Amino acid sequence: MTPEVIAETVKAAMDGAVVDMAMSTGHPSITVSPERWHEVALFLRDDPRLRLNFLRCISGIDWLEKGEIEVVYDLMSVRPGAPDALCPAENVIAVRVRVPRDGGHIPSVADVWPAADWHEREVYDMFGVIFDGHPDFRRILCPEDWVGYPLRKDYEYPLEYHGIPGTTEFGQKSPRH
Repeated sequence: MTPEVIAETVKAAMDGAVVDMAMSTGHPSITVSPERWHEVALFLRDDPRLRLNFLRCISGIDWLEKGEIEVVYDLMSVRPGAPDALCPAENVIAVRVRVPRDGGHIPSVADVWPAADWHEREVYDMFGVIFDGHPDFRRILCPEDWVGYPLRKDYEYPLEYHGIPGTTEFGQKSPRH
């Protein structure tokens, strides 16, 4: 099934959930409202036409100028037990969910795709997005007392953490040169 057909299938079945589609890119995607994301995720996984049963990755994008964080879910369908080389993905699409940079919340989909468990924690740790209903919501890469979210465009590198001096690979005290 092409990404265009997947997008139209979701749009027709989930009235009002799809807010944008980008098909003429190297990374075809639909954008879904955060309020409907969990419902759409279940549809993507369970609909027999789509069977998007594999969450390959979750990425975050900081749109500083728009005041948004975008979370991108890369999904595909695979037949259980078949090696990837012998059974390429039947359906592939990305789903984008946009939230405000400050206080953005997205429903967790760790119950839909178990791989989301750690991926959501990484996006929280690096971008600050809250995943409501996550089964183990805590930082995964930074210590619990870390200040800020390192992959945000306005992140200020700490000069020190618990007495440990911080420097960049260039020996500067701040990555903002």
